[in-house]
Amino acid sequence: MPSFSLAALTVLELAPPAMIDVAAACGYQQVGLRLLPAMPGGVAHPLMEDEVGLRETLARLDATGITVADLEVVALRPETEIAAFSAFFETGARLGARHILVADYDPDLSRFRDRYASFCEAAAPYGLTADLEFMPWTYAPDLASAARVVAQVGQPNAGVLVDALHFDRSRSSIDELANVPTHRLHYWQMCDAPAEQPATTDAMIHAARHERMFPGEGGIDLVALARAMPADITISLEIPTIELAKTMDAKARAQRALDAARNVIARSLDGA
Repeated sequence: MPSFSLAALTVLELAPPAMIDVAAACGYQQVGLRLLPAMPGGVAHPLMEDEVGLRETLARLDATGITVADLEVVALRPETEIAAFSAFFETGARLGARHILVADYDPDLSRFRDRYASFCEAAAPYGLTADLEFMPWTYAPDLASAARVVAQVGQPNAGVLVDALHFDRSRSSIDELANVPTHRLHYWQMCDAPAEQPATTDAMIHAARHERMFPGEGGIDLVALARAMPADITISLEIPTIELAKTMDAKARAQRALDAARNVIARSLDGA
């Protein structure tokens, strides 16, 4: 079995120390921490501005043996200044994080490529990869476009982040995935969703941020995707379920996610 990481979005109500305890209790090996909001005003835990919270988080990591897979969310926009991420990188290094989730919100492709390359260069001394997540509503809308950008910047720590939901909704293909060099795939995100595509972009965004399904409970061919991904990279379980969270606590949801993901991986390995 690969290692599994509990993504912040799955249990967004939890601060990092509590999230780490839940991950350990359920049997995860890693967590993903949201230090920056996905959108202005969104939920985040900026540990680079909270020394007390950072020390408590480090203590929980040490006590549980959980490690940090990735940090979220770096949205590169036209006005983004790479120099502003110094404290973010330093905090990532203190946490022992391995990857950074990057999103393209810049309509100027040339400017984005240059800024992304600079971001990769700035992150590298801290031992961090910079993984471009394609999402249909961003300027890297699908696997092919993200892979092309990563290849063009040529930075050793640049990567393509495959989220099962966005892979399906962008109509990316397993054949396209086969063309992505394996060294550009550092980790991936698993969830499920109804087979039917959302009717609007707003509906797609809402589902992605608030209502996904546990692996194996929807219509995405996760077994085929798991077989196409490198077997030895971390799988981040990113499964927000806002309605269910009203009646099921974070630990129960995290456990259900992990059990379901393990079942998908078992099926991918046994040929079922």
